[in-house]
Amino acid sequence: MKISAIITLKKDVLDPQGKVIHQTLDGMGFKDINEVRQGKYFEIEVKEEDPEKAKDLVENMCKKLLANLVIENYKIIGTQ
Repeated sequence: MKISAIITLKKDVLDPQGKVIHQTLDGMGFKDINEVRQGKYFEIEVKEEDPEKAKDLVENMCKKLLANLVIENYKIIGTQ
């Protein structure tokens, strides 16, 4: 089963990489952008067949390794 997770910086955490991307897009003519925040996207294929158990497994991975919970949020976005 494939589970996806998105890791993003918390709103009050400065995102210098997002700022550079925003400035670059602005310089390329994309003027209608208010803000860019960058993050990480993971697709994890697990051997677990039960969707709830698979989601719990990936959530545990996010808490223990994939996300720095002090400055990042995570969201499990789907199972396949």
